[in-house]
Amino acid sequence: MLEQTLKKLNTPEKIQDFLNTLKFNFERNGETCMSPKRVLENKTAHCFEGALFAAAALEAHGRKPLLLDLKASSRDDDHVVALFKIKGRWGAVSKTNHAVLRYREPVYASVRELAMSYFHEYFLPDGTKTLKSFSKPFDLSKQKIDWKISNKNLFVLTRALDKSPHTQIVPKGLKLRKADRIEIKAGEIVESKA
Repeated sequence: MLEQTLKKLNTPEKIQDFLNTLKFNFERNGETCMSPKRVLENKTAHCFEGALFAAAALEAHGRKPLLLDLKASSRDDDHVVALFKIKGRWGAVSKTNHAVLRYREPVYASVRELAMSYFHEYFLPDGTKTLKSFSKPFDLSKQKIDWKISNKNLFVLTRALDKSPHTQIVPKGLKLRKADRIEIKAGEIVESKA
């Protein structure tokens, strides 16, 4: 069933549209890190699970299965997206409950440029900006586990991604302006309540 679904999702747009049909995984029964097979079976995903699923679909059509980790301060959650490249430009497929941390069109000249497109939308309810660093493209094809069909939680992948090389965004000592009232209100738009 997984292979058939992945074959149908032959463009980043179709992958994103499919992820948008899945319920957001709020992990009500404990933390999960489901493989693409389990995502399909459960019809739910959080950002890491959605990124794994998207990477599997991209790989099924000859692309590298690449992840990008957007690392936030300890007061916020990291975000993970699947990367793709078209005509030399980077884009991202994203599973999120938030309105602003979604799909990115393939218009970015570098991974850094794409990562920075998430910076201003990444803040706490009090307006504090939290995005601190981003990873180099993390190639899942180099992992020595069967991440596409595993029935186990794949926390080994989240740890490996977390330990992979990251580039700092905010120079030490730089004071950032907080998001304003309108930005905070826009940031409150979510697809579904927890």
